[in-house]
Amino acid sequence: MSPAPDERDRIRAAIGRILQGTPLRSNGAWTIVALAEEAGVPRNALTQRHPDLKNDFYAQVRARGKTPDSEIRLRKQIVKLKELRVKDAKELSQLQTDIDHLVRAVNQLTVENRQLRGALSQPSSPVRALPTQPRPNRIPWTALRGPARPWGTSL
Repeated sequence: MSPAPDERDRIRAAIGRILQGTPLRSNGAWTIVALAEEAGVPRNALTQRHPDLKNDFYAQVRARGKTPDSEIRLRKQIVKLKELRVKDAKELSQLQTDIDHLVRAVNQLTVENRQLRGALSQPSSPVRALPTQPRPNRIPWTALRGPARPWGTSL
């Protein structure tokens, strides 16, 4: 799709209206989305066909001492992401500490288990095995499913 012959002129006029604070078709935000809406062109017209006008728009915004809305939004998102990163680092550190404690506990229990099994195997051991409780018979999974049905049939 080729651009309209007056596309650049419409973009320049939209830049002027947005920077003057008198938008006709957009919300007047200092973003490429608002500029494209104000000019009546698709956003990719600014990012692909006319990047010079996009850059000019942002340069004029910065020259007025303003920061484009998209940059403000992205900076806020960066701050939130950095906070999340710090929180995640603390959580990761705590998890690593927990892993170390759990590994120590497992190792200690393994040593104790070996000692008790060794003591249990001795004939004169003060350790004796406790009787186990009988377990109820388990129902096979196939009995819970019901009769087999061919694929594609329903109940």
